[in-house]
Amino acid sequence: MFGLKRFFKKLLKDDTQKVEQKFSVDTVRNTFTNRYLNFKTLLNTNNEVLELITDMEQAFSGNRTFGMSFIRTNCTAISVNIYKIIDCLNEIANDKYKVLPEVLEGILPKIDRELQQKKLESGDELVLPLESVDKTMADLVGAKMANLGEVKNAVGLSVPEGFVITAAAYERFLEYAGLQDEINRQTQSLDPADIARLHETSSAIQNLIINTPCPPELEDAIMKAYTNLIKKTGHDIHVSMRSSALGEDTKNASFAGQYRSILNVGRENLILSYKEIIASKYSVPAISYRSNRGFRDEDIIMSVGCMAMVEAKAGGVMYSADPGNIRNECIIINAAWGLGKSVVDGSMAPDLFILSKENPKIILKNKISAKKQQLVPGVSEGIHLADVAGEQANNPAITNEQSALLGALALRLEKHFGDPQDIEWAFKPDGSVSILQSRPLMVLGEKLTEIQTKVDSATVILSDGVTASPGVASGPAFVVETTVDMLRFPSGAVLVTKNPLPQWAALLNSAVAVITDKGGVTGHLAAVAREFKIPALVGTSTATKHIHNEDLVTVDATGRTVYAGRAESLLKKAVEKTSLIKGSPVHNTLGNVLKYIAPLNLTDPDASNFTPEGCRTIHDITRFAHEMSLQELFGFKKDPSFPEHLAKRLVIDVPMQWWIIDLIGGCREGIEGDTIKLKDIISDPMLTLWEGITAIPWKGPPPIDTKGFFSVMYGATLDRSLVPGMPSRYNERNYLIISKNFCHLSSRFGFHFSTVEAFFGEKVAENYICFNFNGGAADDARRARRANLIKLILEKFDFWVKIKGDTVFARLERQEIPFLKERLKVLGHLVMHTRQLDMVLSNNGRVNKYLEEMLKELSSFVDVAQ
Repeated sequence: MFGLKRFFKKLLKDDTQKVEQKFSVDTVRNTFTNRYLNFKTLLNTNNEVLELITDMEQAFSGNRTFGMSFIRTNCTAISVNIYKIIDCLNEIANDKYKVLPEVLEGILPKIDRELQQKKLESGDELVLPLESVDKTMADLVGAKMANLGEVKNAVGLSVPEGFVITAAAYERFLEYAGLQDEINRQTQSLDPADIARLHETSSAIQNLIINTPCPPELEDAIMKAYTNLIKKTGHDIHVSMRSSALGEDTKNASFAGQYRSILNVGRENLILSYKEIIASKYSVPAISYRSNRGFRDEDIIMSVGCMAMVEAKAGGVMYSADPGNIRNECIIINAAWGLGKSVVDGSMAPDLFILSKENPKIILKNKISAKKQQLVPGVSEGIHLADVAGEQANNPAITNEQSALLGALALRLEKHFGDPQDIEWAFKPDGSVSILQSRPLMVLGEKLTEIQTKVDSATVILSDGVTASPGVASGPAFVVETTVDMLRFPSGAVLVTKNPLPQWAALLNSAVAVITDKGGVTGHLAAVAREFKIPALVGTSTATKHIHNEDLVTVDATGRTVYAGRAESLLKKAVEKTSLIKGSPVHNTLGNVLKYIAPLNLTDPDASNFTPEGCRTIHDITRFAHEMSLQELFGFKKDPSFPEHLAKRLVIDVPMQWWIIDLIGGCREGIEGDTIKLKDIISDPMLTLWEGITAIPWKGPPPIDTKGFFSVMYGATLDRSLVPGMPSRYNERNYLIISKNFCHLSSRFGFHFSTVEAFFGEKVAENYICFNFNGGAADDARRARRANLIKLILEKFDFWVKIKGDTVFARLERQEIPFLKERLKVLGHLVMHTRQLDMVLSNNGRVNKYLEEMLKELSSFVDVAQ
């Protein structure tokens, strides 16, 4: 098919009579209609791509949580749509831009490379003895076991004998049964906010891993290492098996309690326990944590540490610094009878010791809890609760001398690693101490021990507990006791629970604060709350008795107080939650992808690089295709061969030139000549739009201040269209392409470009209005204010609105025709009356002034009741 301009030129070469016989008016109209339908598809698809780009840019610069599925889904949608745009452009231009697909093929592989999973080099060893491990081996054994090997082999402290099942073993396990493809399939579009589906997917993947046979060579290596461990210890032993994933226990991401640990494991259950631990990579808390912290699935490779089980008389956790303020010179110790697991999972209220950092022998504060039960190893395997006899329940789990010893060890480890440490320890019955973990401690910037003055006007619900994570927040309470409660947990609620179990961490992205009956500052949930910057008050004893579902409360975790209602005086001081995802692998991947998608290099259609070959990004291709489609479709306006019966000038007393192109049924039949009158238009959407255009006559440009004048002058110096003798877009006509139920306005005036499109169909689902406005001669700030002014007006009339720079996108769809007609009038008014306003919007006060004026004008002819 000929391009339209070439088509009409061919018509001139033929005899006029032959042309009239060969090509009817319907043929010409059908030719143009086909081109316009492609143009319409191109515009709609172009807007979809720009919205996708905007969504990705806002995710990158904002505080929202997103995962790799968000990036991959958007990139796929952009890829599909950009091909559609190119196809439509070539349909309009008769394959004039065949090189564009080649240009696109040069961009997409760069995006694909950023999205591809990067395989980490993790060595070949399947199992390593702990005496061979140090802190340099985190990529092979994970940070937890690398640090523990360092404590044993470099610092020289007592650490149980053991071995590590490495990251290479994990990869070998997945490869052996080809699990990774199935895992990718199930997690590709998983939304961590969908708790029900998250549980379903988590269960499916964990069962898949647990039921998969272990590679024979891996099983042999594990059993051989276990046999060697028995030889070292001199007797048959059980082991504690702990996750040590790559990325876990690092300075910026603890993954505290997100993966599984299994204690007191015998020979016969070693392989099953190993599979259960690596499967816990896909537990609900772990998936949620990775998503919120911006870790890709491929960033986490599971290693597992196996250490001889310690018979603990007392155990717990200590911090070598105050996690609320590094300048607060103290050491914090939580201790309980038996295994320290009860401390880290928050199932019991531990003893608290706060020691001087300058002299660990000095106890600044202690609080001894009633510890009526303890966790102890089972006779055969596993662990269980046992009663604590008599007065021992109220006695300290450790002596003052033991607390001083622990304090000295904490300082020694802090000095060696160069950062404050979070340390798990256990005292044996003979009084010796073993270190079970040492990882970086995340330190915040507000003192945990600071108690604020109570708010006089607010009712205190409780004033007790320990500040696990400082801060103030308010919201409706929601009590969580079971996983069913997790499914019902509302966003913006205060999490209230008896035990601060690690699994509740999956709710922290939705919760505004945490209150628990039990637990201490060193528990796993407390650690994750600090990472998420969520106020957490633990160990209150009575929170679940005094706080009920939907109670509106204010949690002052810093002041260790919970108030009824909103304590506004406190909330004014609350620090806004910062993004957890910035700087993460997922965030960095999005930034790298956007380099090939978002930058706009093609800004001047008259520039020499405004060519297909000049397109370096997806945005460049959309800009090029949009501009060329306009030129191809409306290029006939300068061509004397353009037939008079297709474009007719509207004879009307309204500024600017208005030209009508009737696709079919938009005008009365039998209109001859190159002009048309408004009475001959029967397009319902156009007449409605025109009512808005003409309702209030335009008064001309607004008075401009000096800064606005120079801002416009500067913009003009950068625009070649204003150079004398150069082709200028500011003399172009405004085109209304219409049918009986359809109208598309493409309007240029000065530095401004706007499009309005509307369709009124027989079905409500077909009805829509779209609006696009951009441009301006003033500086960026003034144009942005004008865009915001338009947004404020449109939102008053129910439009969905999005702003990108000085560009406004708006739409309204699936509404009854009377409702849409009133909104279409609003757009007609804005097309005429927002021109050149950018020059005078020097501050937000001016925005409010014009907002009030325009809403008043619109109320005079728009029926807002519709």
